[in-house]
Amino acid sequence: MTRIGFFTRLLDDAPPGERYRLAAEQIEHAERLGFDTAWVAQHHFDGGEGGLPAPLVFLSHLAARTSRIRLGTAIITLPLEHPVRVAEDAAVLDLLSGGRLEVGVGGGGTPTAFAAFGRDPAQRGSIYAEHLQVLMDAWSGKDLGGGNHLYPAAPALLDAIWEATFSAYGGARAGRAGNGLMLARTQPRPEEAPHATLAEIQKPIVDAYYANLPSGVAPRVMASRTAFVADTREEALRWAARGLAKPGLRQPDGAGVDALIAAWDAHVGTPEDVIAGLKADPTLERATDLVFQVHSIDPPHEQILRSIELLATEVVPALGAANPLVLSLGEPA
Repeated sequence: MTRIGFFTRLLDDAPPGERYRLAAEQIEHAERLGFDTAWVAQHHFDGGEGGLPAPLVFLSHLAARTSRIRLGTAIITLPLEHPVRVAEDAAVLDLLSGGRLEVGVGGGGTPTAFAAFGRDPAQRGSIYAEHLQVLMDAWSGKDLGGGNHLYPAAPALLDAIWEATFSAYGGARAGRAGNGLMLARTQPRPEEAPHATLAEIQKPIVDAYYANLPSGVAPRVMASRTAFVADTREEALRWAARGLAKPGLRQPDGAGVDALIAAWDAHVGTPEDVIAGLKADPTLERATDLVFQVHSIDPPHEQILRSIELLATEVVPALGAANPLVLSLGEPA
């Protein structure tokens, strides 16, 4: 594991403009504390699922407010975008940020959102593959039709593509392309293995990725994990009970906060609790990036800031991934 990241879906309990301000503050806080990367999700129309339809616009704002932390999309829903426009916007943002952009893409998204873009969700797989190829062609400098080539050129972004997937097929596809692999913080359990651990579900995906990675290409495997750290276990569990019991989230049989935490593959509690849980996850031994998020717990802003501090100062060093860039609180990055 070489890099530590912070991820947000911009779900603070506030109007959209305030959500964006709070998320920016959280990412700036993560930079001051030595985090290597910051990631934002894209969601269309449903503010309860995610608060940001235009991640590259938001990251342009962040690029002007930060200086070191790398800025990533997790993810751009590629079937709903024009790939040439994504290539252009990303190229400009990468220049403005000083080459700090990471581009995570995927074929997912809420099926109902596809109608507004004139797309058939049943065709998402083929559209995704087509759009990803155009994106890679653009950054490779290939003819995009009519003798047109991407301006500004952005060949470095070819090494900044990440693919999100729930399947071994997707892991193999990302590996063959030499792209990064993005693993989710939680996944539905298959009917034949309802009690499988997250590591057991994700192992075939990682295996397929490594098996298909071209010789000489360095692996890039991101493991996203829910981690909410508080000064006391009681405080952490109180916010977890509130967040994980929200309407629309699956609820395991046998209610109780511990069952909810287990069902959502979350790491919740004191630094010692979270350290123990993360050390028991064998997926992290093969990951190059560990990215923390607080969804679906989504505590208030001040608790998120404190969790970021505890992750940086206590959890990350205990995992053997101490970052020499950690600065004292309040010192500008």
